[in-house]
Amino acid sequence: MSDRPFDLVVIGGGPAGLAAASQARQLGLSVALVDEQPAPGGQIYRAVERAEAEGRATALGEDYRHGLGLVRAFHECGATLFASHQAWQVEPGGRVFATDGKASRLIEGRRVLVAVGAIERPVPIRGWTLPGVMSVGAAQILHKTIGLVPDAGVWIAGSGPLTLHFAAEIVAAGGRIAGILDTAHGRLPETALRHLGGVVRGWRYVARGLGYLARLRMADVRRVSGVENVEALGEGRVERVRWRSGGQWQEAPASGLLLHEGVVPNTHMTMAIGCAHDWDEAQKCFRPRTDRFGMTDVEAILVAGDCGSIGGARVAECRGRLAALGAAASLGVISAAERDRLAGPVEAEVSAHGALRGFLDDLYAPAAELCVPPDDVMVCRCEGITAGRIREAASLGCRGPNQVKSFTRCGMGPCQGRMCGPTVTATLAAALGMTPQEVGAFRIRPPLKPLRLGELAALADAEAGE
Repeated sequence: MSDRPFDLVVIGGGPAGLAAASQARQLGLSVALVDEQPAPGGQIYRAVERAEAEGRATALGEDYRHGLGLVRAFHECGATLFASHQAWQVEPGGRVFATDGKASRLIEGRRVLVAVGAIERPVPIRGWTLPGVMSVGAAQILHKTIGLVPDAGVWIAGSGPLTLHFAAEIVAAGGRIAGILDTAHGRLPETALRHLGGVVRGWRYVARGLGYLARLRMADVRRVSGVENVEALGEGRVERVRWRSGGQWQEAPASGLLLHEGVVPNTHMTMAIGCAHDWDEAQKCFRPRTDRFGMTDVEAILVAGDCGSIGGARVAECRGRLAALGAAASLGVISAAERDRLAGPVEAEVSAHGALRGFLDDLYAPAAELCVPPDDVMVCRCEGITAGRIREAASLGCRGPNQVKSFTRCGMGPCQGRMCGPTVTATLAAALGMTPQEVGAFRIRPPLKPLRLGELAALADAEAGE
């Protein structure tokens, strides 16, 4: 079925999308928000209304409860919500195709804001495909939605603020974990000195991180620093975890292993649309090319939040508001002068909340062996392709991910290259002596996620008036 054209169609119900929708409605735009979850909040504020109603939100922290204000403001703003809808194609002119799992529909917008957030950086290690190995983000979703906590035999391995945040969250909820294998290679004192200005301006976030560490120490959670070469071992499922620290190999029993090495922008949608992308060397990922208001080189398409550049929830919220201002100005609803006047305070918030980003990117830069794994490590778990197969394809003349896809089927599985794409690009770049920008990324085509023929047929029936 087709709906009336909206001034702005927002894809993604996280902090950027919610803030953009509310801001755009304040400016008088008609707005639709498309989100795959049954309730707004995105990943960071997932199920925040339900958690508040059930009395669990306070234990998840004030940062999480901040999302309540965003969600309530969205409900009150008058935007149209297409909940439980997965956008599977977005055309450069502003046509959005989405499905609720039963039938597809066409939602038209004069402008489309892509605010689909970030995805966890792939962590291809030996044994990462074993049952019992999952990402920290996935474990956090289970905790937020149904209150599930890991058992005492589960290890966390990786680096980045989320590892400490989640471990402290579990301890606060009365749970236990076996320990944390910290793979951060940056040295805290030296890194802090290199980014002293940002550390001072972002002192509230620094204090929060130190609070997580203090909570973990009080709970006597084991934390191993300087970890390299984490491996999951077991027959049929993970049973042990193995790592190297200080030049020595160590091993411990494990009932589960949670991996995390930071997040990268979810660029599948913007790449499929045809927006220009650049390699971000600091964050080791591709990101769409935008101006300060999230405008891309495709006139009808804007980007906001972590799918544009990793900045965190509060920065994403601000960028959503800026994108709404940009959309309103591009449609002639407000003048450029009014847009800039309204943007001033918001950009000051971006600067304040994003002050620590350079420090975090430097401290938690992913290790080389994670970006470019050894030959025997599985890279594409959908098709069973190892890093060695990718290097073999490079030796046969493949100069980019799309040629590797043709040679090996790497990236042709259900995830459509989400899990293997960054590793394929990095591995090819290293093998060919090229930059990631030169190597490029997988060419993305619709549907962006698996779609049943019945869902597609329903759209055709609706357009035919049947």
